[in-house]
Amino acid sequence: MDTTQLLKGVLDLAVLAVLREEDGYGYDILRRLREAGLEEVGDASVYGTLRRLFAAGLLTTYVVPSESGPHRKYYALNAAGRDQLTRSGKLWRSFATTMDSLLDDRGMAA
Repeated sequence: MDTTQLLKGVLDLAVLAVLREEDGYGYDILRRLREAGLEEVGDASVYGTLRRLFAAGLLTTYVVPSESGPHRKYYALNAAGRDQLTRSGKLWRSFATTMDSLLDDRGMAA
């Protein structure tokens, strides 16, 4: 199975989850996703996801000056983003439980 296809379906949720505890700028969010195990996530996908989530009203932004280059645009979850994270997280857990059950029933458990 192609991991990139799976990522397309869950990247919004992954980005919201990464921002749950700490705000971040684009490259920082990308790094945190990769460190969490999503090594195949692409730069353009993350930046596009951030723009889409912001346009949907799930994130706020603010700019922080940088001493070593251009200013950084930080993204933060707002109340709507936290609500979406909760809803999407519940849906994901239900889906993952169903898939685990299907795989276990067929002797494919990890």
